[in-house]
Amino acid sequence: MAIPELKNALGLLSRMPVLWIPGIVCGLCTAVLWLVLNASGDFFAGRLVIVSGLIVLFFVTGMLWCIRNEKGDIRTLVDGGVKYYFRVLLPLLVILFTIMLVFVLIIVTLTMAGVTPDPVLMALVSIVIMVPTLILSFFWDTAAVFEDRGVFHAIRRSIDLVGARLQEVIAFLVICAGITFGVLFSLMVLWEAALYDKLEPVSQYTEAQIQAFTPDQIIALIGPDGMWITALVLFIACLILVPVLVTYKACFFKVLAQTGVPVQQVTGEFDSKGRWYKY
Repeated sequence: MAIPELKNALGLLSRMPVLWIPGIVCGLCTAVLWLVLNASGDFFAGRLVIVSGLIVLFFVTGMLWCIRNEKGDIRTLVDGGVKYYFRVLLPLLVILFTIMLVFVLIIVTLTMAGVTPDPVLMALVSIVIMVPTLILSFFWDTAAVFEDRGVFHAIRRSIDLVGARLQEVIAFLVICAGITFGVLFSLMVLWEAALYDKLEPVSQYTEAQIQAFTPDQIIALIGPDGMWITALVLFIACLILVPVLVTYKACFFKVLAQTGVPVQQVTGEFDSKGRWYKY
């Protein structure tokens, strides 16, 4: 089921150049974030992350609207972003708030029980909470745009579809992970090749020196040229991954929604007053 939808997604990307615009916007935002982070530190970059995320979400929402119609231009993309922006944003905020609330409740419970939260334990708890939640609610945005659903209805629609077609969804996520790994690995090889002269001394380090190596030392090692090359690599990664994965997700959702959720057959009868009694 997942492979044909990937082919459909690649076909849409070849026929609709407008679908690459969110990738360009996301790539520019990511590159700017990288440069600001290294130039000004966490203070400005942390605030810019939120603004960039809201901007990218707008264009991704418009992209979903274009995919729903299987046609469109820049104006259609912008119109779709305006029309469905809050339908996509509000469920996302609900999902994030739910994850944070559960995490806080677990910390409070452990504290009241006299258990000191351990970093390893907290990391494990975070994974246990986030992974199932994100998988179950993964199609909240496509449900909101493709089926005009409200905040909680979009989340519930995603949960119902994932729960009913879990094997297909897992296959889809595995393919997405493979695409992401392939693109990032290829770009990492190109990044190392472009910065080979600057990174070559690292190959001479001992195991202790490598273990003590920090990100700040890497940035100092690659220098200003390396920072710009890294920004370019990040831009290319977003340019490729965002259009491909979002289009693939939309095409997969279309088929998933058409398959539908199994309906349980209930037998029964009405009495003389019109009340229903099931067997």
